[in-house]
Amino acid sequence: MNVMSLSDSAAERVRGLLAGAENPNIGLRIWVEKSGCAGMAYKMELAEPSPGDEVIEEKGARVIVAGQAVIYLLGTRMDLDVQQFSSSFVFQNPNQTSACGCGESVELNPVDPSVAEKHVAG
Repeated sequence: MNVMSLSDSAAERVRGLLAGAENPNIGLRIWVEKSGCAGMAYKMELAEPSPGDEVIEEKGARVIVAGQAVIYLLGTRMDLDVQQFSSSFVFQNPNQTSACGCGESVELNPVDPSVAEKHVAG
């Protein structure tokens, strides 16, 4: 079972981002870090996996969840929010308890590490 799942539109966008990558190990790497008034922010880059990362291959898309972020992202569904002039990835995260008014940061509660370990291993 994957740490994170992707909607069809999110998978399509990730595939598009990776289409020009010459390195087949590249994926959309996702992590969280302390930021903003609510406490944490989602961060992304195109990169190779690091030791301890969780690699998710779903719907032809490759997403890499940073090892230290698994306890915050377990059970998250990644989607794509499309507006008239922009689009952005959004996260439906069961570990999120609140978000700031401006939408730049969120409060996340980590899952018990033993639960995350069983989920990733299982």
